[in-house]
Amino acid sequence: MSDLPRKAVTRTAKLAALPLGIAGRATWGLGKRIGGKSAEIVARELQQRTAEQLFKVLGELKGGAMKFGQALSVFESALPEEVAGPYRAALTKLQDAAPPMPTRTVHAVLAERLGEDWRELFLEFEDKPAAAASIGQVHRAVWRDGREVAVKVQYPGAGEALLSDLTQLSRFARLLGPLIPGMDIKPLITELRDRISEELDYGLEAEAQQAHAEEFADDPDVVVPGVVHQSDQVLVTEWIDGIPLSEVIADGTREQRDRAGQLLARFLFSGPGRTGLLHADPHPGNFRLLPGADEDGGPESWRLGVLDFGTVDRLPGGLPETIGVCLRTTLAGEAETVYELLRSEGFVKEKVALDPDAVLEYLLPIIEPAQVESFGFTREWVRTQAARIADPRSPAHQLGKQLNLPPSYLLIHRVTLSTIGVLCQLNATVRLRDELEAWLPGFVEEE
Repeated sequence: MSDLPRKAVTRTAKLAALPLGIAGRATWGLGKRIGGKSAEIVARELQQRTAEQLFKVLGELKGGAMKFGQALSVFESALPEEVAGPYRAALTKLQDAAPPMPTRTVHAVLAERLGEDWRELFLEFEDKPAAAASIGQVHRAVWRDGREVAVKVQYPGAGEALLSDLTQLSRFARLLGPLIPGMDIKPLITELRDRISEELDYGLEAEAQQAHAEEFADDPDVVVPGVVHQSDQVLVTEWIDGIPLSEVIADGTREQRDRAGQLLARFLFSGPGRTGLLHADPHPGNFRLLPGADEDGGPESWRLGVLDFGTVDRLPGGLPETIGVCLRTTLAGEAETVYELLRSEGFVKEKVALDPDAVLEYLLPIIEPAQVESFGFTREWVRTQAARIADPRSPAHQLGKQLNLPPSYLLIHRVTLSTIGVLCQLNATVRLRDELEAWLPGFVEEE
């Protein structure tokens, strides 16, 4: 498929086939059980086949379907290995690739948005896209002043496609739930819908990216390409090379994994305080690992390149201080203080009464990375956490159902979980506590 399927009936038919396929495989699974296979083996095979079809359909579609796939893919590390293993490659592909827009369509958009003489703005322009994402694709070019640039062109009809896909996906979110144990899919889809208008507005994206580029201009660890030109549906930014994080996940050395993980955590916690913005799309396709300026420099000289500021959370005061205070008091075992903090912020609703010690017991395993000097993020660790919260027989599951996530924390929560997912994909050992002490308000008690 070479163009964005714009007719609602075409896209709806593809997405509607997903629950039908799931139902068909359920019937197939029942037949296997009758034939003598154990329930566990059948469930495993059924989940694999479901994942296979889901990723195939999402990979064929752009718009909201692919956006959902990218959001889902960062949670891959929480999947059971028997499911994650066979489809890790498919998930990684979703993060970086999609069928390209025809060249004539790209040229038409550029002519409409930059003017008929758009080619005069560039010394060179590569028609073959360098990357593709959910609502646009990127072309490598040379700007008229000689700078190498990335030209992001929005797919025609992207907004309509995003809304159509996510509406359709929300109708059978319950059927997709088993792919990520312990995760409620519907709020994720709802949140993606809420962010559509922002992501389609390249003016807002340009503002957010330029704010980061200026703040991190002299930073030794983080590189954000500056904005060169922006118009409706076209965004031109400086080009950066480097190793995509998806490649580091697949084949990176131990040094590359640890450095990428450390810098990812540093960017997550430092960005809001420095810019008033939280980069809210932390999937591996949006990051690069760049060698230091000195070719002989070791891993500590490598930097993190950050791309795509289409989705940000506006936090004028930085990350809420309550998060840091809650983390600190949880680590100190101050159950009553933690409970009152959670209640005051709306994590525990007024009509709900919980045992503060039980809440503390629920939280401590989750914040284990902050308890030690350095922590090894692994798929096994995050699967253990997911299983603990997903198991209906677990006290953690019962308590978790009674907690509430206030709307103001929704995006912060998802970004944090997504970043942890990427750290686990990287299998990185990270000094997370260092970053919390340096950047998270309230984590270090004021004297």
